[in-house]
Amino acid sequence: MKYQLMNLSKLFIFICSFSTIISTAQEKKSKDGFVKIFNGKNWDGWHLKLKNGDEELAKKVYAIEDGIVHVFKDFPDEYELGTGKNETHGLFYTNKKYSKYIFRFEYKWGEKIANNFEQWQYDAGVYYHVIDDKIWPVGIEYQIRYDHTKSRNHTGDLIRPGGVNYDWFTSDDNTFLHPNEGGKPENKKDWMHLATPTKNYNALNGKWNQCEIIVMGDQYTIHKLNGDIVNMAFNLNPSEGIIGLQSETAEIYYRNIEIKEFDEIIPIEEFLKK
Repeated sequence: MKYQLMNLSKLFIFICSFSTIISTAQEKKSKDGFVKIFNGKNWDGWHLKLKNGDEELAKKVYAIEDGIVHVFKDFPDEYELGTGKNETHGLFYTNKKYSKYIFRFEYKWGEKIANNFEQWQYDAGVYYHVIDDKIWPVGIEYQIRYDHTKSRNHTGDLIRPGGVNYDWFTSDDNTFLHPNEGGKPENKKDWMHLATPTKNYNALNGKWNQCEIIVMGDQYTIHKLNGDIVNMAFNLNPSEGIIGLQSETAEIYYRNIEIKEFDEIIPIEEFLKK
């Protein structure tokens, strides 16, 4: 009898422990279906890449601080300006490929500047549908940028490198305009496609911006900034891939990096409802 009670106690402890594990796993997915894919502690599920291939330097470029990725944390206020080296250009990449999802994160600018800052000012970005992990890769870019010389936001711009294709629609001033609102197909294959102008952004004020990339395989992508749709493209190629967040010309912080995946294509109209 005593032996049976001991076994029952062990079984009870096992069931409680197992329930705790299941509960913890379920908590990782928020009520709206998003899953945090950066745990704020280490690089599980990710890998780091710099232009010069230095793995130890990459760990310094992408410092983890209080659950946040702090790019250029322990670097000098000005790093390799005007040298043309750009050794710390790079990305931290997911190991997993994604196709149909909403990817969202927050960023804010710091004060340090680096590399080719003179040409591109406060510049970073997110590459998605990436089919390699080179610097720079074949993939679509959600640009993160602020041109302080013109007080001009570029966050949400689309970048199309070689090996990538999509359809994009433009207004007369060469910024995005939805075809239903009079946007015309671009008449030449440029590599940069400017977002709709907006005042709804934070630049050098120390405040966070929330960004969303809604992408459905090869069907379409939507770029959002602080809740506003600022850019779109259609007929995407590639149609899936890994995701990477950049280090480029300035100190930047990333946090709340999460994703919501879908098994099927969600009609674009669902995301265009006011």
